[in-house]
Amino acid sequence: MKNTRILISGASIAGPALAYWLRRYGFTPTVVERAPALRPGGYKVDLRGVAVEVADRMGIGPQVRHRATDMRGGTWLTGAGKAVATLDGDLIGFRDPGDLEILRGDLAEILHEATSGEVEYLFGDAITAISDDGHAVHVTFEKARPRTFDLVVGADGLHSGVRALAFGPQAQFAEQLGLSVAVFSVPNHLGLDRWEMACTTAGHIANLYGLRPAADATAQFFFPTPDRQPERHDRHAQHQAVAEAFADHGWEVPRLLAAMPAADDFYFDSLAQTHMPNWSNGRITLLGDAAYCPSPASGQGTSLALVGAYVLAGELAAAHGDHQTAFGRYEQELRPYVELNQQLGRDVVKQLVPATPLRAWAQLAMMRMMPYMPGKARVIEKIMKPVREAANAIALKDYARSIALKKAL
Repeated sequence: MKNTRILISGASIAGPALAYWLRRYGFTPTVVERAPALRPGGYKVDLRGVAVEVADRMGIGPQVRHRATDMRGGTWLTGAGKAVATLDGDLIGFRDPGDLEILRGDLAEILHEATSGEVEYLFGDAITAISDDGHAVHVTFEKARPRTFDLVVGADGLHSGVRALAFGPQAQFAEQLGLSVAVFSVPNHLGLDRWEMACTTAGHIANLYGLRPAADATAQFFFPTPDRQPERHDRHAQHQAVAEAFADHGWEVPRLLAAMPAADDFYFDSLAQTHMPNWSNGRITLLGDAAYCPSPASGQGTSLALVGAYVLAGELAAAHGDHQTAFGRYEQELRPYVELNQQLGRDVVKQLVPATPLRAWAQLAMMRMMPYMPGKARVIEKIMKPVREAANAIALKDYARSIALKKAL
């Protein structure tokens, strides 16, 4: 397997995680990433259930825990900015004991460090053409010379370039969920210290959180997707869409919108899921959001990326590099877990942003009463049950042990 060359597109979470396991099993991975370097910071991401176990099997669990956000709690507010409820960190983040939360950039850095010196990285480059002749995959890059690989993995996100080249346009695989999201850094003028604030009105949520009073905070806006959605790379049009959606909102929203144009980490997209009948085509396969994005609303995208990388690499190792067998087993093993998490994403979207003033009022009323409810524990259990089930909906194989036993025999 040392001579099995595998190209991975994407150096965020799924790509480096896959590279780690492939290198451990004796494959030769190369990771190509369009960005010139790792992107620092970013929004909060969750590791829940079996994804925490994967992190521990990788040996990065202690580092993730050390750099976890350790959010203390949060405040829910009316549209006018009146505080109606305070929730602890686990409840506001829908986390069970043992689940972890970390900045996306911090996790990417940990994964990169875990593969540094062991894996070849090509930053500032991208795949422009792929040709699978049945025996190998011939790849053309924007900058690097053409190269040939045994396999190619698209771990390059919701708008995957590999998927477009090998499977077709994104539109035929995307399910839009009706909401858009904008995330960007802002000055922490409220001095938030591991604290979150959510201002809810009909159809809209403005969220603000900060990890340290001396560091920037992060603003998140959820709102109905505009009829004319801005182009992916038209930053000005995206700013305008967010500003128009929240033009009449109170609380700190005007101040946050004023800071938006200066943010160098502005992120904008619609909430969408990726649904594909097959994740593989010949010697090319997809991983993470490129194959089965559950949408950010699920809170499970990072967990699916880590678990998917673990399973894909494990099945390739168990099949001794036989990609047809491995890709089939990868999909068979992972798809039930993916489908449950995608259902979670669809359900959360319906609850995340109340569609009408009445629903917004009901959501705030429930938050206000929760600390005093006689059956508070039952309510929390009802909220957490689908999250917990989705996060643990796969039994992880011990690939390393199985492979070692086969070698011993």
